[in-house]
Amino acid sequence: MYPADDLEGAEERLRDFLVFRFGGPTRYIEQRGHPRLRMRHAPFAIDQAARDRWIELMTAALDESALPAAARAALEPFFAQVATFMINRGE
Repeated sequence: MYPADDLEGAEERLRDFLVFRFGGPTRYIEQRGHPRLRMRHAPFAIDQAARDRWIELMTAALDESALPAAARAALEPFFAQVATFMINRGE
C-alpha cells in the first residue's frame, strides 16, 4: 500500500506511532508532532476496500509477529477502529 521507496520510512512511522499510542516513548510526537491521522492521510483515497486491505495486511503482520495474546487483543480492535475512521472516500 506504500510506495516501494518509502516502505522503510512507513514502517518506522507506524512503529513509532504505535509505541507512542500504547504508552511508550514519545519519539513519534518529537519527530512528527501530533498524529492528526485524518489530516495526514487526506491526500490518499481511502475507501472501504483500502480499509479492508490495510486490515488484511495488519492481520497478516500480527500473525507473523506472534505477539502475546494480550498485545494482539489490544491491537486488533484499535486497528479496526482507526482504519474505519480513516475512510475518506465513498464507494
